[in-house]
Amino acid sequence: MRILSALFCSLIITIPAVLCAADRAEWTQWRGPSRTCAITAAPWPETLDENSLVEMYRIPLQSSYSGPIVTADKVFVTETVDKEKEVVKALDRETGKELWSVEWPGAMTVPFFAASNGSWIRSTPIYDGQKLYVAGMVDELVALDGATGKEAWRIDFKKEFGTNGQTFGSVCSPLIDGGFLFVQTSGGLVKIDCSSGDIVWRSLKEEGGMMGGAFSSPVLSDVAGTRQLVVQTRARLCGVDAEKGTELWTIDIPSFRDMNILTPTVIGNRIFTSSYGGGATLYEIKKAGPGSATEFEATQVWKNTTEAYMSSPVVVDEKIYLHLRNKRFSCIDPQSGESLWRTTPFGDYWSIVANGSKLLVLDSAGDLILINANPTEFSQLSSRHVSDASTWAHLAVADDQVFVRALDALIVYRWK
Repeated sequence: MRILSALFCSLIITIPAVLCAADRAEWTQWRGPSRTCAITAAPWPETLDENSLVEMYRIPLQSSYSGPIVTADKVFVTETVDKEKEVVKALDRETGKELWSVEWPGAMTVPFFAASNGSWIRSTPIYDGQKLYVAGMVDELVALDGATGKEAWRIDFKKEFGTNGQTFGSVCSPLIDGGFLFVQTSGGLVKIDCSSGDIVWRSLKEEGGMMGGAFSSPVLSDVAGTRQLVVQTRARLCGVDAEKGTELWTIDIPSFRDMNILTPTVIGNRIFTSSYGGGATLYEIKKAGPGSATEFEATQVWKNTTEAYMSSPVVVDEKIYLHLRNKRFSCIDPQSGESLWRTTPFGDYWSIVANGSKLLVLDSAGDLILINANPTEFSQLSSRHVSDASTWAHLAVADDQVFVRALDALIVYRWK
């Protein structure tokens, strides 16, 4: 009887744990579940001290700018090893134990003026529940079985389109919708069948130039009553029909050396972007009137001199929070374009995750910063130095866990 009782109690304890694991929040793509860096989770504490944010494990890794991909039970990370090959690893989410590792040749050298930012993998992979899709530096996209790491298919875009590759390597982080993958590569936007690896169409083709390729990553949203891809190329901001690949609207985005890097921010029927050398702009997308040559038209609502660089913004309570080229953090009113406040300088780059009215920031200098999203003033709650190595990869947050990909390690924390 005691044995049966013990087994019964064990089942009571174990079954809910399994159910909880199945229902765990995930971070399976660039900028999180909604691709907006906004999550819904239990309220975060007011501090980042070691009693509130506890380090679970730290796994040494070689260099990468790819953000960690978090599933219910795994964390996927990438590395560039010995300037010769790219490595993808699956780790146990709770312990950091390596589950599998695969590698392939995939090295290149970025131009001398960008050497300080390294010649390692940049794109953040994406996971669809079965396969992990990894865009390597040399314009190859590899689909891996998430459970085993076995390669499902591979596309070499240089061979496919006769292109020369991208000067800074492949940077765009792919997007998945309806069983299809969308990625900016080889001077265009490409749609791929996730199951077979077949290319469906290539759109937004831009002819070479020294810099080649794209820095930004696409989003999918309902704009002006139509579901569409919103894509920022090196020179333009565009709406694209996801099924056919046709351009719905387009507008030129000025910038220094075509450095349009931000992921476009969709706010209703309006789209915000900011570029290095081109300032910040808000556009409104509308159905075009009778006699128009296009179905949609994009008009400028406002423009100011605010210059972003590499950090994509978040929107909280209809305000834009943006890290700038001059290293300051700012709050912008999207209705008027007014800059409500700006801080003194921080580091070179921020990745930001919003949960309710709080912002968790990872500064490229290795600092986590906790901020209240307050449109009237900058309100920092806490900060904590977590890495002496730089932290350019995008922060990931899932349930009560925080995932930091430093240049030399994956560091995982748990809110207590």
